[in-house]
Amino acid sequence: MRSGVIAQKVGMTRVFTEAGEHVPVTVLKLANVQVLAQRTDEKNGYTALQLGAGTRKASTVSRAERQNFAVAKVEPKRKVAEFRVSPENLIEVGAEITADHFVKGQHVDVTGTNQGKGFQGAMKRWNFGGLRATHGVSVVHRSHGSTGQRQDPGKVFKGKKMAGHMGSVQVTTQNLEVVETDKDRGLILVRGAVPGNKGNWVLVRDAVKRALPENAPKPGSFRKAGGDAAPSATSAEQAS
Repeated sequence: MRSGVIAQKVGMTRVFTEAGEHVPVTVLKLANVQVLAQRTDEKNGYTALQLGAGTRKASTVSRAERQNFAVAKVEPKRKVAEFRVSPENLIEVGAEITADHFVKGQHVDVTGTNQGKGFQGAMKRWNFGGLRATHGVSVVHRSHGSTGQRQDPGKVFKGKKMAGHMGSVQVTTQNLEVVETDKDRGLILVRGAVPGNKGNWVLVRDAVKRALPENAPKPGSFRKAGGDAAPSATSAEQAS
């Protein structure tokens, strides 16, 4: 299990294949994604990496958070998240993960907060069919109909699908194909749509329902704290 990355949704565009077909893609940008801390079985009871992305003014960071960033010797981050990893895929603190952490053709799962729709009716929120267009129905064609029974049980059961707040919840879109990566600009292009508005932070992980490609770098593709690119275990094995 490799680490995922924190990315920022830039927007959507399209790229063309050699056959001239266009592929709709979402552009994700890696904004200085660095390892802030390691979680180990001996100390924490599980194995994971804490990553940070983006930048913040030091004046907006609490003293406790500022101490954590100082220990990792990195500037304050806008977004922080943890990713479970295998013990052999731990990456050193301070390393910066690059866009070629994912390879062309592999599939990823993207988690983000989808767009808020406000208060919506049952037809839009739950895809209800609505009431009949005639035969006695007046004004209330888009209502959800009956909400329960009569005196027995005399209540509306919890979980009943009704009108209410829609959107602005965490959503994971699975099995999105990586169409292209740009290491120099820190861009990852994935086929299809990604949840959230432009500028939102999303978490990108290896797809859990697809096998990891053999040419995917392990433990990952990153630059060490000094700025040098670290060779992955996969590339080292191929060279030998």
